[in-house]
Amino acid sequence: MSEIVTNSKARRDYHILDTYEAGLVLRGSEVKSVRAGKVQIADAFAKVERGQVWLHNAHIEEYIFATHEVHAPKAPRKLLLNKSEIRKLADLANVKGNSLVPLSLYWKGDRVKLLLAICKGKVEYDKRQDVRKREDEREMRRASAPLRRK
Repeated sequence: MSEIVTNSKARRDYHILDTYEAGLVLRGSEVKSVRAGKVQIADAFAKVERGQVWLHNAHIEEYIFATHEVHAPKAPRKLLLNKSEIRKLADLANVKGNSLVPLSLYWKGDRVKLLLAICKGKVEYDKRQDVRKREDEREMRRASAPLRRK
């Protein structure tokens, strides 16, 4: 499992409630662009529409060597999940304040997979609390580290 891209904004801005692994329907030129690392999921989100899950706002750059199969960079892309998972996602996404956010895009064998999370938005207070917690842990590590002689 080699990671292609992660959505660092998601972990900062949301509380992650649950995660799902989803396949991604891509064309050949899209796969080539993903293999080259020309993909961004920072502003992406997912929606359940008519019993299917779609990824919106994911930017996969056009492959410059493509001949006849040129894709739209921000086109909605279908996510592959089981029916039971889609039903769960639909129920949880309909709760006020919850959203479906992609966390990372990675290779699993020769397939592109997406780690999709059900998230609840953080407020400014939560973000400050996370920063304070990280700083406290850093200070504790520094204090417990052995002293070095100069």
